[in-house]
Parts: sequence; C-alpha cells; structure tokens
Amino acid sequence: MTKTNRIAFQGEHGAYSHQACHDARPDMEALPCRTFEDAIDAVREGRADLAMLPVENSTYGRVADIHSLLPGSGLHIVDEAFVRVHINLLAVPGTPLEQVENAMSHTVLLGQCKAFLAQHGIQRVTGADTAGSARHVAEKGDPKLAALAGDLAAEIYGLDVLARHIEDQGNNTTRFLVMSPQADHNRRGDDGMMTSFVFQVRNIPAALYKAMGGFATNGVNMTKLESYMVGGSFTATQFYADIEGHPDDANVKLALDELRYFTSQLDILGVYPADPRRH
Repeated sequence: MTKTNRIAFQGEHGAYSHQACHDARPDMEALPCRTFEDAIDAVREGRADLAMLPVENSTYGRVADIHSLLPGSGLHIVDEAFVRVHINLLAVPGTPLEQVENAMSHTVLLGQCKAFLAQHGIQRVTGADTAGSARHVAEKGDPKLAALAGDLAAEIYGLDVLARHIEDQGNNTTRFLVMSPQADHNRRGDDGMMTSFVFQVRNIPAALYKAMGGFATNGVNMTKLESYMVGGSFTATQFYADIEGHPDDANVKLALDELRYFTSQLDILGVYPADPRRH
C-alpha cells in the first residue's frame, strides 16, 4: 500500500486532536475527519497511514465509544501521546477582554472554565467543537463573541489570545493512541513498553478475580482496567486493559498465559513505548 504521510484525526483543524498530531507526528500531514469511525476508515482505506484517537481525559474520564471501536477496527496501537489541554479565550484581532460578552466552545470545555467566565461576566454558548467554534468566531467577526480553544486554533483562524490557560484544573490532560494497520512489537523508547488488550472471561465463578491474579503474582503493573458491554448485551462484558511491559517479558508472558486460561477471548490491541509524560 502506498504511503500517504498523513495522520487522521476526528475534528477540524485546530482541535486538540490536531494538536496531538502536530506534537507527536510533526512531519506528517493531519487529515481532519468527521467522526472517530471516519478517522479509522481513512487508515483502513489507505487515505492515511495512521489515526490519532483520544481514549481518556484526566478530568472527564473515558472518551465515549472509542474502546468499542478499537477491537473491531483491524488497527493496532503503535504509540501513545499525552496532550495538556490548555484552554485560551480567543477573539477577533484588536478585541479588548472587556468587550467579550459570550464564549463559544464544546460543552466540556465550557465546563472547565467556569471560574474565569464567571469572574468576567461572560456567558457560555455551546458549539459543536473547539476548532469549529474558533472558525465560527473568525467568520462572524463579532468582538462580543469569543471562543475557548487551544493555541493552534488561534494560529489557524487568525484570532487574538485574550487570556491563556484559563482552565479550572491545571493538570487537565488527554491521552491519545496512535493506530496503524500494521502491528509493531519492537522494543523502542526510553521509558519501557506498554501492552494493551481486550478479553472476555469464561462463565465460571470468580473468573475475573482469578484472571487478574496472574498479574499480581507475577509483579505486572496494570495501569488500566475497564469494562463495557458487547453488542448491547448486559450479560456479555468485555474488558480493556493496559499493562506495563512487553509480551515477551518473562513475567508478562506468565501473566498472559494465566489470563488465557480464564478467558474465552483475548486480543492484543498493541505493544508500544510508554510516553515519558505517563509518569
């Protein structure tokens, strides 16, 4: 398949997912897509080499639908990236802060800047997303209307930054996964390896407890374990897990062998270097 040197993301130019592409793969062209499914399809159909997908936010938790999309995507996790969500107040050039009456953004970002907006008497206006709100403010040209978005959006849409880093939580971070059609299990990076997988436990008493025991007894650190329904069924539960280590590590191999004994299905989603910002 011909390489495109593109990385697909959900959203518009200037979105935080675009920022993740810009930071993690600066040499690649970022390809905006309407939905997460569209970003995945862009890779599967050869219109992009990689996809950048957000999986969790330190303030708001899991990003909806992503975990159910990953196992069936046919793509593999080859990297992770952490992006600090710095929120800025953006307005048309030359606008003084006192003139702003309304701020538009995605509802999640509006909720993360309550203190600043209340302090300045600025009303919240819900927009479809952050970058789209910035584009709308630029197109409308009304100094009374500002947008909440990142530095990249300000740069792309030619807006002034009236106030920087106005988020209530100073450590707000989103974790992204870089997805590829080809798996890469080579050891790389300077901060160890991560392994992500999904599994379904067998229908026997205490199956999950027993399945997890192998990680504890073999000293494998599990950094994430989440459950979600499969196919809308309340009885079929699938688990998603991240662990520190490589499947070829002796202790990880033993833990995964033990896990297989208690599962009806186990799929490795990716083996990739740990991002240094994880710690």
